[in-house]
Amino acid sequence: MMTNHIAFYQFCSAIRRKGALALCLALSMLGLGLSASAQKPRIITFDVTGAGTEAGQGTMPIGIVQGDWISGTYVDGNNVSHGFLRAPDGKLTTFDAPGAGTNPYQGTEEVHGMNRSLEIVGTYMDANNSYHGFRRSARGWFTTFDCPGAGTGSYQGTAGHGVNDAGLISAEYADANYVWHGCVLTPHGDFTTYDPPDIGTVPGSGQGTYPAIFSGITPEGAIIGEYMDVNYMIHAYLRSADGIITEFDDPNEGTGAIQGTGTSGINPAGEINGWYIDANNVFHGFLRAPHGALTPVDVPGAGTGTYQGTYAAEFMPAFGGINPAGTITGFYADKNSVYHGFLRTPGGKITTFDVSEAGTGNWQGTLPLDITPDGATTGWYIDAGGVYHGFLRTP
Repeated sequence: MMTNHIAFYQFCSAIRRKGALALCLALSMLGLGLSASAQKPRIITFDVTGAGTEAGQGTMPIGIVQGDWISGTYVDGNNVSHGFLRAPDGKLTTFDAPGAGTNPYQGTEEVHGMNRSLEIVGTYMDANNSYHGFRRSARGWFTTFDCPGAGTGSYQGTAGHGVNDAGLISAEYADANYVWHGCVLTPHGDFTTYDPPDIGTVPGSGQGTYPAIFSGITPEGAIIGEYMDVNYMIHAYLRSADGIITEFDDPNEGTGAIQGTGTSGINPAGEINGWYIDANNVFHGFLRAPHGALTPVDVPGAGTGTYQGTYAAEFMPAFGGINPAGTITGFYADKNSVYHGFLRTPGGKITTFDVSEAGTGNWQGTLPLDITPDGATTGWYIDAGGVYHGFLRTP
């Protein structure tokens, strides 16, 4: 889980700090089939009642499914995290996993997956600062789970990352040495753990396997993600539904520590959107075809400084998605380190946008994270005070 990707703390904190948990997102490349109609997109902003109003607090949507159901996390004024579900009519339902801690930087920290049946999966931190996975049914019933081999110490444990329409859950866990591993949970309660063969396993390093969240699992059960090797370099992987793992890297990636290639989303056709960090620590996006060919994605206006560029995927672990049409969404950091949203059609046309209330300071701005088959997008924006707010952009 991202909290213990220790080598990423410095960069993540520039994006968002939430005490012990650095929830650092960089993108979900989404797939949208843009209509030829002249209807103008509309942006609706929203905040969960009870969300905090200080820097690093607020409302953070993570994903959206057909019908414009949105799930995510909000951080209250005491820095405790909670989950929420937003209905198409705007009604907000809040929830907490049973056993979630109530101290600052504890709680229902990560709402990372949802399917079309409105099953939600995520992670909570208990009173002892250990992580556990949860599944929430559409009726609000909770089941908690821990992957075999998960550690029980502080900042160890299990994180739920995605769920497909069949109820198959993708997760990860940190063992007693703070090494991360992939985990799959079937609807019948059976676990399978896995790792690409080249992961790093240095104790205390936060190395290991990180499955992508939300759109990182297909209807058939294929899973994407990335792993960190012993030299802290990042590599992408695709795990097929029958467990075969394929590793891949963008040829233009940097080869130093905290450089390399990762993933964000996969659609039913097997197209993968992802990202790489080059030798100058600049982000770039790509689209990977089912046969493996990579198409670069760079937004005009993206900065070329350290940690600027096109976030065509979320950064450790990846989340967001690509829709069946092959359109992707995400955000880019300009030369002033301000975030802006974008959409890219299958034909390569890029449209940029901003929420009007978004801040214009360093590491503020508009961050789209997920998209539906018909092109509705969700994400958050960071205002001038560093507070997070949700938005829905209709096609």
